[in-house]
Amino acid sequence: MNRKLLLWACVGLVALILFEAARVYFIMPFPGSQLDNAANTDRVAVAYWLHGHTTLLRVLAVLAVAYPVFLVMVKPARLGHRWLVVALLLAYAGVVYLVNTEMMADQMFQQPVTKRLVPLDQNTIPANKLVLGVVEGTEARAYPLQLVGYHHQVRDTVGGKPILITYCTVCRTGRVFDPVVGGKPETFRLVGMDHFNAMFEDQSTGSWWRQATGEAILGPRKGQKMNELAARQMTLAEWSAEHPTTLVMQPDPAFKKETDSLATYDLGVKRGKLTGRDSASWKPKSWVVGVVAGNATKAFDWNELVRKRVINGQVGTEPVLLTLAPDNLSFGTWSRTVQQKTLTFSPTAAGQFTDRETGTVWNRQGIAVSGSLMGQQLTPVRGYQEFWHSWQSFHK
Repeated sequence: MNRKLLLWACVGLVALILFEAARVYFIMPFPGSQLDNAANTDRVAVAYWLHGHTTLLRVLAVLAVAYPVFLVMVKPARLGHRWLVVALLLAYAGVVYLVNTEMMADQMFQQPVTKRLVPLDQNTIPANKLVLGVVEGTEARAYPLQLVGYHHQVRDTVGGKPILITYCTVCRTGRVFDPVVGGKPETFRLVGMDHFNAMFEDQSTGSWWRQATGEAILGPRKGQKMNELAARQMTLAEWSAEHPTTLVMQPDPAFKKETDSLATYDLGVKRGKLTGRDSASWKPKSWVVGVVAGNATKAFDWNELVRKRVINGQVGTEPVLLTLAPDNLSFGTWSRTVQQKTLTFSPTAAGQFTDRETGTVWNRQGIAVSGSLMGQQLTPVRGYQEFWHSWQSFHK
């Protein structure tokens, strides 16, 4: 048998195996695949191209390798040569199975089979669990991080408005979006990650969207952004104190094992390089509070917030206030400007706050409850708790 045919058959099968592996390597957290540099963006673009041309590339590769493989198997040849080709065929079949049934992001993290939201008197979620709280109109909803963290996205309708609740445990980023794109409600599937951040593919155009920013980074809709909706991350106890009529998302029994594995995620004690917290400051997995005011952004050290209880800061031209509740988990981000005056705040022993300029007492909802400014409301600004590496990647 011609050794060139054997070589062609083996090289072709190895190329097929590498092609299938490349489809997931560039968009999943394998060593080197998610580095925060320009090359990573190029790798994601390669993954998108491979994804869009999978069928064509498979057909061309199979056609190129089918004839030499056939000849190796039917013509007189050493037994070892045949076994080598058989082994490569089996390896290719195994890789195809693993990639398409085990390693694709939407197979690893599936959507709820049963989505159930109940009032507080029927709720089973512990009060100390973190939630993403959303208010639309007169309706309030709470979505536990432990649940959304596994599913990565949950679709709902609140106050008659469709919303998309998203969370990426590797970046610790919770975002809520309006899923209407181009005037029509869009459906998304989890396709992988970019710079360790969850990435979604829209059903209509196959464009890929970054979860942390809501921006399409590849495909026909590249450059478009979903409208982000206001949401607050806090414990269910704090949220329900503010919104006693809230509905709370409950665990889906079909994914009990998966969501139970995130039971300690809220507190940052879950072990693992991807989702575990670094308790020191300004490390890749350190917690920060990222604040957006107009076009300006800034990250504040979570450990400093825990020590001080309040931080009087500045983001661009906006004086901002960061507050922390007694539970050490629920935080708020506000403008410090009230009636055209910039206030400076200090914590009280009762878990409230006072401003130095007027001595007014403010509660954790940013409402003045006593003093000369009684009844005034601090203006919320966008603030997120997330890992420092994530904030650095998407807010430079």
